[in-house]
Amino acid sequence: MTRYALNLPTDLKREAEELAGKQGVSLNQFIMWSVSEKVASMRNQLDDPNFPLITYRRSVTGYPTPVIRGTGIRVQTAAAAVHKHKEKPEAFASNYGIGIAQVREALGFYEAHRQEIDVNVKYENDLERQYKKRRKKGAPKK
Repeated sequence: MTRYALNLPTDLKREAEELAGKQGVSLNQFIMWSVSEKVASMRNQLDDPNFPLITYRRSVTGYPTPVIRGTGIRVQTAAAAVHKHKEKPEAFASNYGIGIAQVREALGFYEAHRQEIDVNVKYENDLERQYKKRRKKGAPKK
């Protein structure tokens, strides 16, 4: 990884540090996420203009995944919490330290892009099952 000296205005740095702390990441990680989010959105132009609080980020699998802008929270996480686990949107917002408007937009995005997100969830679940199966086969017998 290349090092780059970055001079941020004091107020911007303080605000970025606060936001990074709320997300549980270092300032360096926060800046890296922010830059990668911006580069990805400009490169891919996947963002839906009807949902300005949602953007795409490449997941560990390399697949572009919709997240709540400015956070690492995936849309599918919000949708699963509310639809599958019956968590109230207000509780989800409070638990993750985000605004209710962000949660509502994530849920709206999920409804508008349900097929795309469900395919990604299935793909990730399949990968996890394959991984567990390989680990179980390779585990020492008792």
